[in-house]
Amino acid sequence: MQAMVLKKMGQPLELMELPQPVVSDGQLLLRVLACGICRTDLHVVDGDLTEPRLPLVPGHQIVGIVEALGDNAGNFSVGQRVGVPWLGGSCGHCEFCASARENLCDDAVYTGYQVDGGFAEYTLAEGRYCFPVPEGFSALQAAPLLCAGLIGYRSWRPVADAGRLGFYGFGAAAHILIQLARYHQQEVYAFTRPGDQAAQDFALKLGARWAGDSGVSAPELLDGAIIFAPDGDCVLQALRAVKKGGKVVCAGIHMSDIPPIPYSDLWGERSIQSVANLTRADGEEFLPLAARIPIQTEVHRYPLDRANQALDDLRNGRLTGAAVLSIAPDSSLQN
Repeated sequence: MQAMVLKKMGQPLELMELPQPVVSDGQLLLRVLACGICRTDLHVVDGDLTEPRLPLVPGHQIVGIVEALGDNAGNFSVGQRVGVPWLGGSCGHCEFCASARENLCDDAVYTGYQVDGGFAEYTLAEGRYCFPVPEGFSALQAAPLLCAGLIGYRSWRPVADAGRLGFYGFGAAAHILIQLARYHQQEVYAFTRPGDQAAQDFALKLGARWAGDSGVSAPELLDGAIIFAPDGDCVLQALRAVKKGGKVVCAGIHMSDIPPIPYSDLWGERSIQSVANLTRADGEEFLPLAARIPIQTEVHRYPLDRANQALDDLRNGRLTGAAVLSIAPDSSLQN
């Protein structure tokens, strides 16, 4: 099979021929249809996340067709279309796993980080951490739901009752989440990197009440905010934008250091919360909801051998919505 392989952090991926993986106990062998690209992939490739298993096939927003099943791989069947998220496995017995918080397991493994991911024609995934993909989405449209959507959903739940909600950073996750927020009749205020008119126009097109540069004051005080941008300065900006009692949720797996916070910015029962990874319950709740809304993902399609170009376009803010690798010829078909 062909795969894009990371041999050394900070270096471009290499297109290689690898043996097709062989399924074992608990696993699914998937023929990959599409794999989304998100900022976490950038953090892996660029070395911001420092513990990848090298050489590595990145990619953790996978939509594929089940080709073979190992024993105890769950209630799946050959030919079924499934999605694979960032969380690829956990120990199953620690205090976190025992309380449905496997996202906090110290021995968790992550797709496209400690185990090979979806920048390839075939991949393996642990059946316990895969989800059926709802009908009505093409593989290309469904791929961003597996991380941008799931992490966005987990980040949204702490501020689900916020009437006015700020998004800091308006990329793949935010363009999905604004549709969820509008479905729940929340007003969304979008903050983008300074001068990014394309992202601001995109936010307004999707129903944002207001869009402007990060660091600029919104016209109204907010009830809550979610930070998708990997910039610690946004935490201070968001604290100053929310009213007393407001909550700031940090959604990213990596962020630059947060500057010192004046207590006056935190005072008034404002709070800061991080979100780590996702749980299986998040997928079980969100994916059917995404189909019911229905969420429309805007995708920019790249062939497998142009994964480096897709990563660079994301790194430099050249696209709105989500970048997706189209790996199989039927990746754009409904199922």
